[in-house]
Amino acid sequence: MPLPLYLLAMAVFAMGTSEFMLAGLLPDIAADLGVTVGTAGTLTSAFALGMVIGAPLMAALARNWPRRSSLLGFVLAFATAHVVGALTTSFPVLFATRVVAALANAGFLAVALTAAAALVPSTYKGRALAVLLSGTTVATVVGVPGGSVLGTLLGWRSAFWAVAVLCLPATVGILKGIPAGRVHTEATGQPRLRAEFAQLTRPPLMLVLVLGALVNAATFGGFTFLAPVVTGTAGLGAWWIPVALVLFGTGSFAGVTVAGRLSDQRPGQVVAVCGPLLLIGWPTLAALAHEPIVLLPLVFALGALSFALGSTLITRVLYEAADAPTMAGSYATTALNIGAVVGPLLAATTLSTGAGRVGPLWASGLLIAITLLIALPLRPVLTPDRNTEVLP
Repeated sequence: MPLPLYLLAMAVFAMGTSEFMLAGLLPDIAADLGVTVGTAGTLTSAFALGMVIGAPLMAALARNWPRRSSLLGFVLAFATAHVVGALTTSFPVLFATRVVAALANAGFLAVALTAAAALVPSTYKGRALAVLLSGTTVATVVGVPGGSVLGTLLGWRSAFWAVAVLCLPATVGILKGIPAGRVHTEATGQPRLRAEFAQLTRPPLMLVLVLGALVNAATFGGFTFLAPVVTGTAGLGAWWIPVALVLFGTGSFAGVTVAGRLSDQRPGQVVAVCGPLLLIGWPTLAALAHEPIVLLPLVFALGALSFALGSTLITRVLYEAADAPTMAGSYATTALNIGAVVGPLLAATTLSTGAGRVGPLWASGLLIAITLLIALPLRPVLTPDRNTEVLP
């Protein structure tokens, strides 16, 4: 894989760290800026909403720009938002920087997904996306706990400065490794925006987008409420929470890495294997969460299976949206973030039921069941063209 791809992954790592690190910084932010913790929590909602809206909006605005200019503009805007956030003493200004950062993140990821696929031969899209998305999985392993520790030691502003600094290697990779020209030559032409949006009417593309949103909803529904399961249901100490989160993140990294070698040629098999295992895994975790010796290995396994399945579906989006070269990445980004927003909201409704703390885990299992009910009868759609070159 080319070096610029790994530097793009560094930017994705910084952005993933920023997206998730607020969970450990909200009390300090609230105290410093004179707001309630609940008010500070709206920073997370602002970022999520900005990601959902920003992906298609930013991709549409940047579609006529060269990819290098787009990526560079987005990463610099993201870094600048964090510098302003680190300096401000006003909560409304900090809120605004989170919206700007989310828009830049969404735009960067939408363009980076297609740029990453363009850096490698057409039959290596899955492997390229595995490298790019490893930035997010590494963020859950290292970046999020690291940001929390940094905030505890040096204050929450230091975490914002660290994210800004992490963007610097990506700017080098963009300048050195991404071609300065436009996406298409004049000879081939670029599809009209209306034609690219028309691709959304294609059933195979809509199928993989819906499946991707459902899988991500299941993943983040269970992941978001993992902490109370660890300390409450399993009865472990608070310091076991980061251990569980690291296990989930390590599993997700493993899942993306393995799926990267399978998603180009064998996506149907990945769905057929990971889907049923997740259908068994989430309810098993809910039923046996009171046993730490079962809880922790299952957390790792569910992280691996969830991200293997999710990254495979992202790869299929890019294949199915090949005739929407400037918007395909935004479609995938929007679908995944819809899942990331809706999943925790649905999971939260189960906390007040008889299921209690493990309700979100049952909800994740239900979402996977819905995914399989849709996917398995239509599995041929997830099978790549038989004429596609088979990798060695």
